[in-house]
Amino acid sequence: MKLSEFDTHMPQELIVDQPAANRDEARMMVLHRNTGEIEHLVFKDILNFFDEDDIFIFNDTRVFPAKLYGNKEKTGAKIEVFLLRELNEEHKLWDVLVEPARKIRIGNKLYFGLDDSMVAEVIDNTTSRGRTLRFLYDGPHDEFKKNLYALGHTPLPYYIKREAVEEDAERYQTIFARNEGAVVAPAAGLHFSRELMKRLEIKGIHDEYMTMHIGLGSYRDIDVEDLTKHRMDSEQMNVSEDLALKVNKAQDEGRKICAVGTSVLRGLESTVGMNGHIKPYSGWTNKFIFPPYDFSTAHALITNFHMPFSIMLMITAAFGGYDAVMNAYQVAIKEKYRFGAYGDAMLIID
Repeated sequence: MKLSEFDTHMPQELIVDQPAANRDEARMMVLHRNTGEIEHLVFKDILNFFDEDDIFIFNDTRVFPAKLYGNKEKTGAKIEVFLLRELNEEHKLWDVLVEPARKIRIGNKLYFGLDDSMVAEVIDNTTSRGRTLRFLYDGPHDEFKKNLYALGHTPLPYYIKREAVEEDAERYQTIFARNEGAVVAPAAGLHFSRELMKRLEIKGIHDEYMTMHIGLGSYRDIDVEDLTKHRMDSEQMNVSEDLALKVNKAQDEGRKICAVGTSVLRGLESTVGMNGHIKPYSGWTNKFIFPPYDFSTAHALITNFHMPFSIMLMITAAFGGYDAVMNAYQVAIKEKYRFGAYGDAMLIID
C-alpha cells in the first residue's frame, strides 16, 4: 500500500486537547469487521462484547515527564529538551531531541530549573535534532532521576498545541501504568477507569499486561510513498512467560483475546512463532504493520481515532480491513468523534 492511501481528510477541529470528564465515558464506535456494521456507544459499554474468561491485554508502560525547558550557557537562549531514553545510568547519559537544534553544539552547557540546579553538557550530535547529553550531577542516581523528573513536563502529543498542565500528569497516564520508559501514552488504555476494571473482574474477564515503551517513532512522519521502504524506530518491550502461557492457552481454547491499543498488537505480533503462539520476549522491536497483514493472536482491538498518514492508523486498518476502517473514519468525521490521544475510542471485533 501507498502512504497517500491513508489520508482521511480529517478536519483539524476534531482533534481535542482535553480528556473526557470521566475516563470510561468517551464515545465508542464499534466496527464489526466481518460485516462492516458500525455501532455508536459509550466506552463503558465495552464489556457487553466479551464473556467470562476472555482476556484483555494492556500495555503497562509508564510515561515519564520527558519535556524540559532550559537555557543555553552565556547567551541564555531558551532551549526545549525532549528526553527520549537513558543511555547510561552511571554516567547519566541521555538521548534527547533539542529545539532549536541549530543553536546547540557539542560542548555547550544547558541549565535547567529556576536556580539552574540541573546542568547538562552536550557530548554528541547524532542527527539534525538529536543530541546526547551528560548531566553533571554528583548525587546518587535515584536522587538525580527524582530531581530531573521534578523539572520535567508531561510530553503531550505534537498535535495538542497547548502546554501541559498539572492535570495531564495523571490523565495522560493509564491507571495501571507501572513500568517507566514511554514518552507516548498507550492512548486506548486511558479509557479504563477503576470502576470499569472492577466490572471486568466481576464478569470474569482477565486483565493481563505486557510492556511496550512507546517512543516518538510512532509519531514520526513517514517520508516514503512505498510503505515497504519505511523503517520503524526500535522500541523496548517485554512479554513475560506467564503472559505467553495464558494467551496461548486462551487461543487454543477459542476464547477472545482483546489487544488494548496498537502498541499491544505490535508487541504480540513481534513475538509470534511458526505455530501461531506467542513466545516470551524481552528486547527491542521495530515491527511495522500495514495492510494487508494476517494477525495471529488478537480477536479484537481497542484503539483511538488517529491522525491521517499515521503509523497507528495503518495498524488499525491492517486489523480491521482497509476499506472498512477508512469508511469508519469517514463516519467518525461525519458524526464528529473526537480524535487523538484524549479523544474517543474504537472497538474492532468480529
